[in-house]
Amino acid sequence: MSHPVNFKRHVVVSCAVMRPELERLREDGFLNPAKVLYTSPGLHENPRELEKQLKRQLKNAKRHSENIIVIYGKRCYIDISNLFRDIDKLLQEEGGNIKRINAANCIDMLASAAEREQISAGKRIYWLSPGWVEYWRQIFKDWDIGKANETFPQNDKALILDSLGIYEKYSADSPEKILEFADWMKLGVESYKISLDRLKALLTDAVN
Repeated sequence: MSHPVNFKRHVVVSCAVMRPELERLREDGFLNPAKVLYTSPGLHENPRELEKQLKRQLKNAKRHSENIIVIYGKRCYIDISNLFRDIDKLLQEEGGNIKRINAANCIDMLASAAEREQISAGKRIYWLSPGWVEYWRQIFKDWDIGKANETFPQNDKALILDSLGIYEKYSADSPEKILEFADWMKLGVESYKISLDRLKALLTDAVN
């Protein structure tokens, strides 16, 4: 079977939250870019730092290829001093052949709004991905207990969109990691098995 898409002439620049899924796609032989570069996880909380790191990695990417795929959602960055300057404006300013995958945020990269509505079955869900579980301390480092209490308990549960079997892995090897996160959120954490088909399709569209 021939490789459906060739990423060899592209460099991927991504938020590290998506690292677990991208590494899996590389292992599976689906993703074969010239290079994958990451920014720190959870920078949507810090737009200035996000812009700084993204620009730095785009500059690095251009050393390897003029074709760049950016794995950030349209809602991941807002310029506080200019609300009309979104992530696409920022990428446009950098010039070159930069394509951003067509998703609202990292959760949307794994399951569409329609799919999430179906999965939630009328419940209020706080959505997570393996990267959020992996890096939650870093993502929420500036949150105080008040903000956490305001945000999480209004949901019925937290759900990991899990294409990697990370929930089983943690449950077997280090259950305290999930328990600690659940305890901090004051929310039950469950896992929902998904495939990586949506992410593959978004990456394919970015190349085509």
